[in-house]
Amino acid sequence: MAKKKECIAMLLAGGQGSRLGALTKSVAKPAVSFGGKYRIIDFSLSNCANSHIDTVGVLTQYRPLRLNAYLGNGHAWDMAGRDGGVFILPPYATESGAEWYKGTADAIFQNLDFIDLYDPGYVLILSGDHIYRMDYQDMLRNHKENNADVSVSVMQVPWEEASRFGILTADGEGRILKFSEKPKNPDSNLASMGIYIFSKEVLKKALIEDSVDPESEHDFGNNIIPKLLGEQKRLFTYEFKGFWKDVGTFGSYHQTNMELLDENPEFNIFDQDKPILSNVNTRPPQYLGPNAKVHTSIVADGSRIFGTVEHSVMSPDTFVGDGAVVTDSVILPGARIEAGAVVTRAILGENAVIVKNAVFGSADGNVPIAVLGNEKVYGEGGAN
Repeated sequence: MAKKKECIAMLLAGGQGSRLGALTKSVAKPAVSFGGKYRIIDFSLSNCANSHIDTVGVLTQYRPLRLNAYLGNGHAWDMAGRDGGVFILPPYATESGAEWYKGTADAIFQNLDFIDLYDPGYVLILSGDHIYRMDYQDMLRNHKENNADVSVSVMQVPWEEASRFGILTADGEGRILKFSEKPKNPDSNLASMGIYIFSKEVLKKALIEDSVDPESEHDFGNNIIPKLLGEQKRLFTYEFKGFWKDVGTFGSYHQTNMELLDENPEFNIFDQDKPILSNVNTRPPQYLGPNAKVHTSIVADGSRIFGTVEHSVMSPDTFVGDGAVVTDSVILPGARIEAGAVVTRAILGENAVIVKNAVFGSADGNVPIAVLGNEKVYGEGGAN
């Protein structure tokens, strides 16, 4: 038996991220690079570390190899102590056979043995694909004060966007009265962030019952939360008022990266009170050539810049050739822009190449962001 914990986290990181298809054909969405030196999963893991939650089960499924190698034992997030750590939890075979995770609830159900190992009073359930900074201890404190069975982190969204989210209706004390998945006519603008705290025994009972329900999609939002509401359990909201972004589309991914470049960004990656941690291997320093020009940009280690970079995010080991110009773009690790090429309002995947003198992307804000997938090469004749 491992050391008993008050609260452990279960981080759902198995998503295919189909809306970011060109960037996720070889990696899981949580492993996609973001903000120069980070990967998307760093934000949830850093929140755990900064909230003193040192035991995290990471549930992987789609293209897990790079994500698993990146996570290691959690040392980079200060979770590799004797009594804690980051644990990779892929689907596994049992005496009845092996199955993929069938939904978010099923993923947790298949790992109840891991939860029981630490016998926590509370289980924090997270997604690995959002950009935000949150103190989960505040949410746990709120959960305890309400004597809640379940707490759901919510934030107010513009009324005109509410129909895109799972919407919670609550009373004046924050007790949840109703959950509606993407309602056409919402009666609240409190959107679920997909962050939950469950009292362990309530979670375990609900998951076991859900696992044998042939009508269930085995999903927290669609099945577990409505089921517990129907049973009159004590479900409460925890209203979050900080920065939170779902970067699941090319537009939101590009925009959120660009917002990091503001003089006073709403989300400050340089805040050291609750730092964002990452497992970036030691790289050589960046190099700026004799004709290089770099303005209002993030340039990660290992990058070599000989041309011009304007208002862009350059990840580790990127290359910009002599006379090349990169503007308003997000360049992922290992990508190359060769001499004389022009890249504008674009996302280049890992190890992508823009060949010499090619033009990729457009300054026209009415044109969608140009995207070149991982390992792809773009020349005068297009991508291949």
